[in-house]
Amino acid sequence: MADTAYDVVGIGNAIVDVIAHAEDALLAELGLSKGVMTLIDSAEADRVYSKMGPGIECSGGSAGNTMAGIAALGGRGAYVGKVRDDQLGEVFRHDMRSIGVAFDTNAASDGPSTARCLVLVTADAQRTMQTFLGACVELGPEDIDTALIASAKVTYLEGYLWDQRRAKQAFIKAAEAAHAAGREVALSLSDPFCVDRHRADFLDLVAGHVDILFANESEIMSLYQTAAFDEALIAVRGHCRVAALTRGEKGSVVVAGDDVVVVGAEPVAKVVDTTGAGDLYAAGFLRGLTAGQDLATCARLGGLCAAEIISHYGARPEAPLADLARVALV
Repeated sequence: MADTAYDVVGIGNAIVDVIAHAEDALLAELGLSKGVMTLIDSAEADRVYSKMGPGIECSGGSAGNTMAGIAALGGRGAYVGKVRDDQLGEVFRHDMRSIGVAFDTNAASDGPSTARCLVLVTADAQRTMQTFLGACVELGPEDIDTALIASAKVTYLEGYLWDQRRAKQAFIKAAEAAHAAGREVALSLSDPFCVDRHRADFLDLVAGHVDILFANESEIMSLYQTAAFDEALIAVRGHCRVAALTRGEKGSVVVAGDDVVVVGAEPVAKVVDTTGAGDLYAAGFLRGLTAGQDLATCARLGGLCAAEIISHYGARPEAPLADLARVALV
């Protein structure tokens, strides 16, 4: 097997996040479903944005957040995602490269503008996301560099990609290229509503293309249509090499064959914003895994990164995650 240039290559929707505090009354006024991600068009994006209070703008997207975490932990990362050749697209590209993540996907020269996600965070730290995918829908198999995929230990895919036909083709091309090179493929289920939309496809993906699965409690129960978490845990066993399942304040459970590893949640003084918690858990877990750590250490590092991200607004780390890694690896 050839040497690897990267620990992880992430493939996802390249999105600029706009994050603002919101009252429950505003969600009701706008008719939004609390705590979930909803795809919207340009007109709806303008309507919601006009009602939002002062916010923070930063490059985001699920896999983008994970790759930012990988870089902050000292890992070698690359990113594949589609932006437009507009101002937000250049901001996204600059942001990724400035944190040490390679990002060389060609920008679209026409079509919709760079994607944005409007994130309304309520007092209970729940985030309600309204996403205009914009140029993200243009990601296709031609954007997958098989040599890049072959150069990474793990190719990490976000489940949201499955909402677009051409992105599905890119998804499968990347997974096949990774396995052809003897690498591994990781998948995040992304959102329970995403699982509901694509359950049959996701079950096939997990069984046929995925080595490492990331899901929260709601997502894994939705995937296997169980009424209890323990039933879903049993169902996923054997469908992929590793399943890392997060449970919020209960921590996480990692299933690998007959092994089950339970790791408690890291303490947090105050939960401010849960945006990106799963993304950063995946970053910590994959950083540990690609560094050869055992599953308990990987889960603890994931928990430490998730705890950092929920302690402030935004889905990109503010504290030096490399310091957290040193703590976890002691």
